[in-house]
Amino acid sequence: MKFESPATTNPIDQLKIVGQSVSRIDGPLKTTGTAPYAYERHDVVANQAYGYVVGSAIAKGRIKSIDLGAAKAAPGVLAIVTADNAGKLDKGRLNTAKLLGGPEIQHYHQAIAVVVAETFEQARAAAQLIRVDYAAEQGAFDLASLLDKAKPNPITAGPADTAVGDFAANFAAAPVRLDARYSTPDEAHAMMEPHATIAAWEGDKLTLWTSNQMIAWNKAEMAKILGMRAENVRLDSPFVGGGFGGKLFPRADALLAALGARAAKRPVKVALQRPLMFNNTTHRPATIQRIRIGATRDGKITAIGHESWSGDLPGGKADGAVAQTRLLYAGAHRMTATRLATLDLPEGNAMRAPGEATGMMALEIAVDEMAEKLGMDPIEFRILNDTQVDPEKPERPFSQRQLTECFRTGAERFGWSKRNPQPGRVRDGRWLVGIGAAAAFRNNLLTKSAARVRLDNGGIVTVETDMTDIGTGSYTIIAQTAAEMMGVPLEKVKVRLGDSAFPVSAGSGGQWGGNNSTAGVYAACVKLREAVAQKLGFNSAEAEFADGEVRSGNRRVPLAQAAADGGLSAEDEIEYGDLAKKYQQSTFGAHFVEVGVDAATAEIRVRRMLAVCAAGRILNPKTARSQVIGAMTMGVGAALMEELVVDKRTGFFVNHDLAAYEVPVHADIPHQEMFFLDETDPMSSPMKAKGVAELGICGVAAAVANAVYNATGVRVRDYPITLDKLLEQMPDVG
Repeated sequence: MKFESPATTNPIDQLKIVGQSVSRIDGPLKTTGTAPYAYERHDVVANQAYGYVVGSAIAKGRIKSIDLGAAKAAPGVLAIVTADNAGKLDKGRLNTAKLLGGPEIQHYHQAIAVVVAETFEQARAAAQLIRVDYAAEQGAFDLASLLDKAKPNPITAGPADTAVGDFAANFAAAPVRLDARYSTPDEAHAMMEPHATIAAWEGDKLTLWTSNQMIAWNKAEMAKILGMRAENVRLDSPFVGGGFGGKLFPRADALLAALGARAAKRPVKVALQRPLMFNNTTHRPATIQRIRIGATRDGKITAIGHESWSGDLPGGKADGAVAQTRLLYAGAHRMTATRLATLDLPEGNAMRAPGEATGMMALEIAVDEMAEKLGMDPIEFRILNDTQVDPEKPERPFSQRQLTECFRTGAERFGWSKRNPQPGRVRDGRWLVGIGAAAAFRNNLLTKSAARVRLDNGGIVTVETDMTDIGTGSYTIIAQTAAEMMGVPLEKVKVRLGDSAFPVSAGSGGQWGGNNSTAGVYAACVKLREAVAQKLGFNSAEAEFADGEVRSGNRRVPLAQAAADGGLSAEDEIEYGDLAKKYQQSTFGAHFVEVGVDAATAEIRVRRMLAVCAAGRILNPKTARSQVIGAMTMGVGAALMEELVVDKRTGFFVNHDLAAYEVPVHADIPHQEMFFLDETDPMSSPMKAKGVAELGICGVAAAVANAVYNATGVRVRDYPITLDKLLEQMPDVG
């Protein structure tokens, strides 16, 4: 199905099942511990052995020699694979560094070997016996020292640099100006489930039971790395215990499980130990950002510029922190610039809302600072500079843009009018209390997605697509879509996901999964409805599917009758025309946060949170709310505690486990409220939906930072906002 014109009325608009707060259909499996995650799939293949990955002990250099003798002789060892005996391996397209290093080492904890043994304990013990002699080289590990050497680098959302009008001249001429620098640290995905894979060979065919967000991408990537035909590789990933972008691409567990299984001639299972998840896999890269805003004295932005620096391995990608600044606020004269420095740290790549998450952390503080210079309420300043057209391409309107409504609604619900604009003036016992707000913004991304839908003679509708569920509720919204389209109750729908044998979907990432995967199911159901109508003698344009029946006029026939002499099946995909070129498609929101800061110790406590989101049709308010409050929680982590600390002498992340890398726990997070504006976006898809899972993190950290400033009068521009960054100035307000 080609989606080339705005969606009109269709069966989804009935909203009998779609749009309802349905509990996750996979919930019982997860709450009882019976959902089959990758490492736990003991029943998929017999005689599984265990692999243990050895990571490099240096960040840059070469392996001079590697002694495997003692390890090979250890009890239970079946095989040891290194770059020396792995055979020819292609680097692949998706990863910046090789998944199996040697003799060249590109980053700390790059995998250099896998030990395969009868038990995990035997594999781990043997791995400790491997002796490696390295020739270490001096690496580059400090982003701040390399800004002058950084080079332009394109971002996902467009070119490295953009320019509209004459930014420099108009910024210089603006009567009110802000010029400030901000920084965000390296961050880890820190998902609960480790990267894990079970690999088995049958002749020249490879099956990987793995934990992965993008099945088709990784099937092709593994085939390329191993020099195989793609049709000989199968990936199966029905449940993913968190990804946040860290499982978009294959990691060392998948490759080394495959190599280990080939060497041992047995199925092998590999899970990356927790330290390797931080240094071996990808992370959100640190940024240094400069933001300049010029405005008239009445608050109209005349010039806005945003420059960002980040680092990555040679051949890597820059963080797209400037992306939202190209679209969020009006201003005739504009400039953005993205620079990438070469670092020898582990690969920087996608993490929930890559680009906008880090960019909003800086931009939305800068906007508050500018409002203060102008003597304006920060929400009114944002509303004054709202725009209904792309500021860089004024001829292109937004398909839907309710940013102002998000702020107005949120301000009323949160009690913004009671906020004291003078910092450090509100106390509750020993706590200094402050309120902050920030905009939320994330683009709506469209990508084709396919599904197969089958009807059996019992009236059961089965949906098959390689879409994944990374905790986002994919099973449920896909089931709701099929149930709505085919006119059956939810319990009559079965959903099968995550198998590369199924039609290729959008996959999970970029908050594009929900809208696109359900649109693909919609397309397949349209075809199945046509097949059913034809089989039963109905005009498909007039047939109504409801309550397990097909109806037209006075005639009613049970849906199952269409498959009485054998099942019916239909397969289709959603493909998009150029509506996204004619209309800027984005999602919007407003975050509100109240904090308390201890006047003596500078301890920060989040007291209240509210998010108001405008993100197209909400397919399932219950699961969507879950995604947003989870994102809000991640935003608090980014604001107050998350930081991968770099050892700038030897080039690795020091706090590479869940004991030292701090993320929010229940005690850190108060009750969170969130509200969806009533919105549909017919430009987006037949579902009239958009994404929401990444919108929820964008702007949260800045709202926290703005609340801390309102509480204390101390402006922190370098995340995370830890108490040591407040203490020196706290006595003045304490």
